[in-house]
Amino acid sequence: MKKLYAKYTSVSLIIRIVIGLALGLILALVVPGASAISLFGTVFVGSLKAVAPILVAILIMASLAQSNAQIGKRFLVIIVLYMVATFLAAAVAVIASSIFPVTLRQLAAAAENAAPEGIGEVFTTLLKNIVANPISSLSAGNYLGILFWSVIIGMFLRSSSATTKQLLTDLSDAVSATVRFVIEFAPFGIMGLMFEAISTSGLAIFTDYGKLLLVLVGCMLFSALVINPIIVWFCIRRNPYPLVFRCLRESGVTAFFTRSSAANIPVNMALCEKLGLDKDVYSVSIPLGATINMSGAAVTITVMALATVHTQGIPVYIPLAILLSVCATLGACGTSGVAGGSLLLIPMACSLFGISNDIAMQVVAVGFIIGVIQDSVETALNSSSDALFTAAAEFRDWRKQGKEIRF
Repeated sequence: MKKLYAKYTSVSLIIRIVIGLALGLILALVVPGASAISLFGTVFVGSLKAVAPILVAILIMASLAQSNAQIGKRFLVIIVLYMVATFLAAAVAVIASSIFPVTLRQLAAAAENAAPEGIGEVFTTLLKNIVANPISSLSAGNYLGILFWSVIIGMFLRSSSATTKQLLTDLSDAVSATVRFVIEFAPFGIMGLMFEAISTSGLAIFTDYGKLLLVLVGCMLFSALVINPIIVWFCIRRNPYPLVFRCLRESGVTAFFTRSSAANIPVNMALCEKLGLDKDVYSVSIPLGATINMSGAAVTITVMALATVHTQGIPVYIPLAILLSVCATLGACGTSGVAGGSLLLIPMACSLFGISNDIAMQVVAVGFIIGVIQDSVETALNSSSDALFTAAAEFRDWRKQGKEIRF
C-alpha cells in the first residue's frame, strides 16, 4: 500500500485533478445513472468539513502565539503593506462581484434558508455567532466563533512558555499534514463532484464555472497589475512596473506551477539577494509573507462567498461588504499553505450572511473543481508580492537616505 500511495502521490496533483475532472465528465455522459460514483464527492466534502474548523483554529492560535518573538518595529512597514494589499484585493473582489454577479446553478436547490429581512437581523446573527461557545463553534462549523476565540486565545498565548508555543507549532504542522493527506485524494472527490454536477444539471454548469473563474482571475490580475504597483509607487515614488514584472517573472511563474507559497520561499529569498536587500529583514519578512500576505486568498474567499450570497438571493449592504473585506483579510492571514487552503475559509465568510455550513462546503467543492487555474494564479499573486513588498519597504528607506535604487 505504501508503494502504491507513493507512486500515486509522485504524479503532480494538478495532473491528477485534471484526470479526475475528465473521468467525472465522461462517466456522467456515459453512465449518468451510476449514482454510487457521487459518493466519492460526498466523502471528500465530508472530510473537509470535519478538518477545516480545527485547521483554522490551530493555525490562527499558533501564528499569533509566535508573533511577538519574530516581529519587531523594523517590519512594521512590510506588515502594513501586506495587510493593505490584502484588504484592497478583497475590496476589489467585492466591487467586481457586485458589477458581475455570479450565481451557482447547482446550489439553487439547496437555497432553503430564508434571506435576512434587513441588516439589523444580519448583524444580530453575526454577533451571536461571534460569541458562541468555542467548542460548539468547532463542531457546528461556526467560523466566526472559531476566528474570534482563536484570536483571543492566541493573543494571550504570546506570553506562554516556549514549550507551549512549540506544542502549538507541532499541532499546526500535524493538522496541516492531515489536510494535505485529505487533499491528496481530491482527484477522486472531484471526479464524484463533477459526475454529480453534470448528471444533475447538465453541461450548462460550465457557463457558471467560466464566469466565476473570469471574475476570480480578473480580480487577481487587477491586484497584481494595478493595486500592487500603486502601493509600491507610494513607497519608492518612481515607476513601479519594472520591479513588479521582475517579481512576477522570477517568483510568480515558479509559484504558479508549485502552487505553494511555502515551497516558493527559497525562490523569493534568492530574488531578494539579487536585489541587494538586507538579509536580516528578508529572512524574516519572506517566511512571514508566506503566512499572512494573501491577496489572492482574500479574492478567492470574497468572490466565492458572494457567489453563494447571490445564489441565495441575500442582499449585500455596504457595511456588510466592508465587514466581509475585513473578515477576508483576517481570514486570509490564517490560510493554510497547502494547495486549496484558501477554499477552507469560504464557510467563515459565508457565515457573515447566515449561510449554513452545508451549503458553504458545496461552494468549497466548486472551488476545488476550478482550483487547477484559480489556485495557481492565487499562489503566483501571493508569493510574488512577498518579495515585491519586502523590496518596496527597503527601497522606501533607501529613497529617504538618498541611496540609488536599482531593480
